[in-house]
Amino acid sequence: MSCSKHPLALFNGSYLGGKPTGIGVVARDLAAELDPELVSLLDPLAGTRPGSIPIPNNLMPDCGSKGHLRRLIWTQNKVPELLKQSGAQIFLSPLPEAPLFRRIKSVVLVHDLLPLRYPQLTPLLAYHLTYVPLVLNRAVRILCNSEATAREVHYRLGIPSRKLLEIPLGFDQGKLCPLRLQREPFFLVLGRHDPHKNLVRALYAFSLLRGNEFQLWFVGPQDRRYTPRLKHVAKTLGIENSCKWIPWVSDEEKNKLLNRCQALLIPSLWEGFGLPALEAMACETPIIASSAGALPEVVSDAAIVIDPRNPNEIADALMKVSLDNSLRKTLINNGKNRLKNYTWSKSAKLVEQILKELTN
Repeated sequence: MSCSKHPLALFNGSYLGGKPTGIGVVARDLAAELDPELVSLLDPLAGTRPGSIPIPNNLMPDCGSKGHLRRLIWTQNKVPELLKQSGAQIFLSPLPEAPLFRRIKSVVLVHDLLPLRYPQLTPLLAYHLTYVPLVLNRAVRILCNSEATAREVHYRLGIPSRKLLEIPLGFDQGKLCPLRLQREPFFLVLGRHDPHKNLVRALYAFSLLRGNEFQLWFVGPQDRRYTPRLKHVAKTLGIENSCKWIPWVSDEEKNKLLNRCQALLIPSLWEGFGLPALEAMACETPIIASSAGALPEVVSDAAIVIDPRNPNEIADALMKVSLDNSLRKTLINNGKNRLKNYTWSKSAKLVEQILKELTN
């Protein structure tokens, strides 16, 4: 081992699951790039990588609310023991969860503060209002996936700027790449059906297309609170037969969808980063992205940027990207250039440097 017989940090793999989305994808791909001699993975999937430390596999999001509660209890009670046994000095977490009641150095990654920006009356509200701010206040460093997220953490929670560091995300080059498939007449939306995803306006915009021979495909976890309403809106607008709802796809299937669709649509009212935008660029797929949150940072000139509250503007962008081949080529080429800024290898090296500085 290069620095000592102990790892510098333990990586919180409790969020890893069989069907990762969002934070789960970030956790999986970042962990895969970190040097196992510096960072040991707390691994619920048994043998994900050399030197990993087994932990229970019932803590992940796949296990629902019970899994969430078990994970919080495990974090408080078991993580301090694992740190002591391993000799690691830091708990590195890909989400804002860490032990609160011991003198433990934690470095956490925060993706956004959407639950505070758009609070919902759910059992998790107290978690977002109290636990997450406590974790962020006590962390020695907070890794933010964008400048927009760093600003929000600073101004909304009063976290000192000196603790906030921007760490760009990446994409899996082995799983997301151009396949040169025939483009088909559908637009793709990736992600959950939460209200901030602005899918009602996306449906209204899609219904405005004249002589519409396209389809709108929604790929992401369905939610009994929101999905039925979205389907009802589609039916009311007379576009239900042009909409397709797919709860989850594998990385291979997602790659094919991104290579087949006309464009990726991200109409969100806010995003802390917007990982699907990187995935689309990797597949040489045009993007229509909201002007809200961190999306303009990520896409820059590789997307048509729209006002997410204006269905007419969204509809115009859908038509423009499907008809203007010159525009499509420009967006694709700009996307190739943008990708150079976003690799998991670069992200991991930045994280490792921060850990070394904190343990010297």
